[in-house]
Amino acid sequence: MTTNTAFAVHQIARPTGFPAASDFAYVRTPVPEPRPGTALVENLLLSVDPYHRGLMDGGDGGFELGTPLEGRSVGRVVASRDPGLAEGDLVFHREGWRTHALVTAGAGGTRKLRGHEGVPLEAYLSILGGTGLTAYAALTRTASLREGEDLFVSAAAGGVGTATGHIARLLGARRIIGSAGSAAKVRHLTGVLGFDAAFDYHDGPVGEQLAQAAAATGGGIDVYVDNVGGDHLEGAIDVLREYGRIAWVGGISMYNGDRSPAAPRNLFEVVHKSLRLEGVLVRNHTNLQDELEDFLVPHLRSGRIGTDTTVVQGFDHTVDAFRGMLRGDNLGKMLVRVDG
Repeated sequence: MTTNTAFAVHQIARPTGFPAASDFAYVRTPVPEPRPGTALVENLLLSVDPYHRGLMDGGDGGFELGTPLEGRSVGRVVASRDPGLAEGDLVFHREGWRTHALVTAGAGGTRKLRGHEGVPLEAYLSILGGTGLTAYAALTRTASLREGEDLFVSAAAGGVGTATGHIARLLGARRIIGSAGSAAKVRHLTGVLGFDAAFDYHDGPVGEQLAQAAAATGGGIDVYVDNVGGDHLEGAIDVLREYGRIAWVGGISMYNGDRSPAAPRNLFEVVHKSLRLEGVLVRNHTNLQDELEDFLVPHLRSGRIGTDTTVVQGFDHTVDAFRGMLRGDNLGKMLVRVDG
């Protein structure tokens, strides 16, 4: 990368199932000049997220072929004609998957970072970013987790999952159960992140493993934060107590295949138990950003919680990082350090 050359990832084909490296291209362009009302940002960290996979299929709101992809990013202003941004400012924006971007303060979620002393940059794309905000909204608004309640979170070793575990513990959850995709991740959940129980969903029926893990709480859970869908949702419905709540964040089990799977066979239990199931879209909760930071920053500074990230070095590995995230190669949030 040179000072007068920019790079961006373009999608050049629609994936069939799991995305192939050949579905993308790295495109070289001159570094853009800021127009009046814009600032030029040199990106430092990029986020690759599960939601990108759905947008790659195109359609309403999806990615167009032959144009730079978008994603959450943190960068530094290197030139500005925007009165709201000064050279040297650190900013969060959504013009990721590229080395340089033109942004406008307040547009498309672009905001100057508060720059909390003692907080690493990775935090702003993980526990203080979209993943942390999703987890915080799911627990405090959608599911209204109360002190002393029991929680199950699927894909618990991923970005939203690890953030959910941290935040739930800070909110006073009694017992936290997680599912993950490998024995190493299960050990990470219980040995490092402090989950009370965890299981590998490859080891047997999810419903049976969850029921066994929940036996220590009297055989039930109060809240389920769902990042997977499918058999995980069915299993959670079985063990949820009366008036339990489901915050449905994502369905990673469906991202590379059938987007319309059969409904859980026990769906009527939602009625029988007076359960509540509600979807969580982080864009509906951006008003909670300052509240999230005020809540978590003291714990980040004290070391009680961490950023929980897997950082891939080098912009030219962005597609590798994305595909690795979909395979579950990451612990915590998958990020790309641009100048690796």
